[in-house]
Amino acid sequence: MSTVPILELDGISIAFGGLKALSNVCFRVEKGEIFSVIGPNGAGKTTLFNIVSGVYRPQSGSVKLAGTTVTGEPPNRLAARGLSRSFQNLQIFARMSAAENVMVGRHLKESRNVAAHLLGLGGRDNRASRARAMELLALIGLEGEADTPAGALPYGAAKRLEIARALATEPSLLLLDEPAAGCNPVETGEIEEVIRRIAAMGVTVVLVEHDMKLVMRISDRIHVLNYGETLAEGRPQDIRTHPKVVEAYLGRHGAREAAHA
Repeated sequence: MSTVPILELDGISIAFGGLKALSNVCFRVEKGEIFSVIGPNGAGKTTLFNIVSGVYRPQSGSVKLAGTTVTGEPPNRLAARGLSRSFQNLQIFARMSAAENVMVGRHLKESRNVAAHLLGLGGRDNRASRARAMELLALIGLEGEADTPAGALPYGAAKRLEIARALATEPSLLLLDEPAAGCNPVETGEIEEVIRRIAAMGVTVVLVEHDMKLVMRISDRIHVLNYGETLAEGRPQDIRTHPKVVEAYLGRHGAREAAHA
């Protein structure tokens, strides 16, 4: 008996002015998968994430989350349904500590407003929020930096911190928009390990990423976009040698990198 996918897109299309950003994009993501979306710059990847996370409403097509149609629902309602995301550009609060940044992400789970918690007025909820923040900092390898201002963290650590904050809402589905962008190989390896730990916790991960070595190592399945349309979908071993993908995106150099991932 087939299970209900945690995320299902059917016929997603959107245009800005006269330019089609996405055209009839369809895919399903099963619970527990690491599912990557790749493609050249301008392929529509971030637009797709913005539709899934409720920032944009598609002009046609539908989005289902765990079998429920959620097309166009605002981000806060989607978060309450179990969807969370990180962003391509860092969105941390530089003057807050690492722990406080994660605690901000807990506000949907708490009975008081986030300002009250950060001022220490949340009582039991505040203690629980701090404890959970410490658990998530341990997950990403930053438990020793809990009280360090986020702005003082190295870039790769700050990228991991943003992932921890996204996890603070206790999502069942996590969207990661280029988590390794701007990272060196060591930082990318640390992020890869964090993503593996998240998946091992039972959280489904949908990833947009340009680092093909990372994508090929970590993905269960890959969906390829080109000029807003689906070019291919399959397992990493199929995508890395797919003639249309090599021609449109990977090229010879990228295909070699993917082959050695």
